[in-house]
Amino acid sequence: MARSMLVISRQSPWSGPSAREALDMVLAGGAFDLPLGLLFLDDGVFQLLAGQAPGQLEQKDLTVSLQALSLFGVEQLYASASDLARRGIATNQLGLSVSLLTDAQLAALIRSHDHVVTL
Repeated sequence: MARSMLVISRQSPWSGPSAREALDMVLAGGAFDLPLGLLFLDDGVFQLLAGQAPGQLEQKDLTVSLQALSLFGVEQLYASASDLARRGIATNQLGLSVSLLTDAQLAALIRSHDHVVTL
């Protein structure tokens, strides 16, 4: 039986390589049919915003890769409802469909996976 993995992305999309590395890890795991989920916490919730303009920062657009997750079998996408609220982000501003979780649900989600990687 395959072991499950949860990747937690905590960095904003343009603050360094962590957001890209988390996404690459999830895409690679999905290509090998590894049961996994991707959780956006803290400033990582900024990755979910629609209409980002990475070209102004001379960065690659993560949005295209995030939208391709389902093509790799990655369907378990989560975000902290409280982290979105603390940053003033409404659900209608999101460019990706995610399950919003309470803090108690987040703890249960993390416990439910065999491996947890935080980037």
